Amino acid sequence: MFRSLNPATGEQFGSYRLHNGSEVEAALERSFVAWGRVRDAGVEKRAQLLLALAERLDANLEAFARLMTLEMGKPINEARGEIRKCAATCRTTAELGPGWLEPLEVQSPARGSRVRYEGLGPILAIMPWNFPFWQVIRFFAPAFLAGNTTIVKHAENVPASAEALEKVFAEAGMPDGVLVNLRVDHPTVGKLIADSRIRSVTVTGSVRAGRTIAGLAGAAGKKAVLELGGSDPFIVFADADFNAAVKLAVAARHNNSGQSCVCAKRFLVEQSIAADFTEAFVEGTRKLSYGDPLDEKHGLGPLARADLRAGLQDQLDRSVAGGARVALAGGTVDGPGFFFAPTVLTNVADDNVAAREELFGPVAPIFPFADEAEALRIANGTEFGLAAAVWTRDEDRARRMEQAVEAGAVFINDMVRSDAHISFGGIKSSGYGRELGQVGITEFTNAKTVWIG
Repeated sequence: MFRSLNPATGEQFGSYRLHNGSEVEAALERSFVAWGRVRDAGVEKRAQLLLALAERLDANLEAFARLMTLEMGKPINEARGEIRKCAATCRTTAELGPGWLEPLEVQSPARGSRVRYEGLGPILAIMPWNFPFWQVIRFFAPAFLAGNTTIVKHAENVPASAEALEKVFAEAGMPDGVLVNLRVDHPTVGKLIADSRIRSVTVTGSVRAGRTIAGLAGAAGKKAVLELGGSDPFIVFADADFNAAVKLAVAARHNNSGQSCVCAKRFLVEQSIAADFTEAFVEGTRKLSYGDPLDEKHGLGPLARADLRAGLQDQLDRSVAGGARVALAGGTVDGPGFFFAPTVLTNVADDNVAAREELFGPVAPIFPFADEAEALRIANGTEFGLAAAVWTRDEDRARRMEQAVEAGAVFINDMVRSDAHISFGGIKSSGYGRELGQVGITEFTNAKTVWIG
């Protein structure tokens, strides 16, 4: 049973049974049959359907935002922003994607040679709870334009959002089976991956879950794209725009109440400004209010589940026991719901929990560094490699850092985010493969070589 639980109150407001074997088989067949229609429709028709989907997302903005807030605790203003981003991504992909998918003409000894990009078929998308609409659309828009269909296995705590997504696709005039929502258990996921109608797999989630899915996909001889955990460094040099860096540092740590793979999770600050930065960061964080996420005055909502809050509290306790100092005291909030007050840590050693583990919530460790070399040592001293932010006015240094930081993305003088115009994904334990942009749109395609003699 999948359950909708309001994390602001702890109260259940919906339950959804698992799909049975015959329903799973019907879903697979619907998706496979729809792939033939999608493939034959052509890229321009698929682009039109994405534009229609964008219109329906906009039309349902308030209802979908409220549903997200009730189901996983996202502050209502951020929930509205998520739906707007979904609609914008559909439009951007529809506008630019056909050009990205144009055959690549190649100079060769042949009379003519090119590479065509063709869809593979139904893709199994295993999606997380933290961005219940965006994560699906981020994968779906480019994959669909490239000529694929999607079966979504969504997170168990956002079943109502998953249902709403499937319905809005129908409202937009998408052919039946283009996106199918399945509520299934873990053994059934393995059977889905092994089914010949599923051509590839994408997963956004924990390192453990991603590697398990990748193993199943590999055993079935199928490609997988993994977007897993992150412990993104936010690196501030002394010559940076101090006020702008502090403002976006606070925002980058607390987006979605700190529950995002691309949230800044480690703050590396040059020693000469570390004390001032810590003071300003603490003050900015102290101003954030938490409470009912439907109330627009609150910038922070609850964590999404009780077990997530308990896990974060355990990490905080072990960090402090390991020598970290509390610059701003927070943690588990007594009362209804799963609220967690923001916390700032200093004096964090390299082997401390706050340095080694991903903190998926509003806990911010600050690390001073002496020079560029030490900044890189700290930044790269993690199993993760999703993204990083570097703050400096020195363009030469920025170029050195963008090359030396081990991450799938480096943002200079800005906070990390995904955007439909450019690829997104990580390295190391953060996964492999890309979504979005010209690179991402070809991940789930057959790059077919054509040679004309």
